[in-house]
Amino acid sequence: MTRLFIILTGLLVILFLAALVVGPARIGPMDSLRALIAGDAGPLTLVMREIRLPRAILAVVIGGALGLAGAAMQGYLRNPLADPGLIGVSGSAALGAVLSIQTGIAASIAFALPVAALAGALIGVLLVLVLAGPKGSSLTLILAGIAISALAGALTSLVLNLSPNPFAANEIVFWMMGSLADRSMTHVWIALPFILAGSVLLASLARGLDALTLGEDAAEAMGIGLRRLRLTLIFGTAAVVGASTAVAGAIGFVGLVVPHILRGFVGARPGRLLWASMLGGAIMLLLADIAVRVVLPARDLKLGVLTALVGAPLFLHLIYRTRRAGL
Repeated sequence: MTRLFIILTGLLVILFLAALVVGPARIGPMDSLRALIAGDAGPLTLVMREIRLPRAILAVVIGGALGLAGAAMQGYLRNPLADPGLIGVSGSAALGAVLSIQTGIAASIAFALPVAALAGALIGVLLVLVLAGPKGSSLTLILAGIAISALAGALTSLVLNLSPNPFAANEIVFWMMGSLADRSMTHVWIALPFILAGSVLLASLARGLDALTLGEDAAEAMGIGLRRLRLTLIFGTAAVVGASTAVAGAIGFVGLVVPHILRGFVGARPGRLLWASMLGGAIMLLLADIAVRVVLPARDLKLGVLTALVGAPLFLHLIYRTRRAGL
């Protein structure tokens, strides 16, 4: 475990530094880092502090949050196919953001888009809680999440369909693909409090998720409050996914694929998988963001597109392995 932690942490630090020095401008790594730390009031310092640094920080916190939420969802539902988007938070946040773009509020009021996305995520969570009921089972929670997600998706399609001009539709479609380009430290400060609060909630579930592997009756006998566990999971997931979608758009597959990759390294302990998936998610998103800048630097390749292109084959490989194992 300690070895895995050291490897993941070391990889994360290396990729974070790489994310800071990789860019379209041909500037040496040492010059870039010197401009970031020392500062010379020149354009390079501005690029490092206002463009590359917030982008790298957002990749770490959003990737880590999505990986953590994915591991928590899979541990609670005891289903390796569970994803943070399963409870409808991503779809609700996307709908809020799309409405702000469609109505023009996002263009006229600063930060209206992330605020609208957070409001959408909050409304989505409240609807899921109302539908699932205070004592609903995990199956009820999944069904409520799927219903809200489908409704949000349908309403988003309706808004897209009613767009007044192709430029508005274009903006909505590109935003929904997910990206970290042109984000500033303001976006970091908007998302960070929610992601930190949600991450603390999700990290506190480690003992309860480990106990749930023995079954709900055994977990209750061990003193685990299942209702409190479920509410903590919902609010924690809503905070991290809502804040992530609010500032970066819809980025899929991180919460689904990363726990799968790391599960074999931590054994059958969902609690241990939480921190491993958090580090793994941050690594995956940093890698994807670096690849976006290196593969097609002249084109605005979207982050969500790349994570889907990487995640889908990995997921197909997992299906193939499962079939070979006869499961």
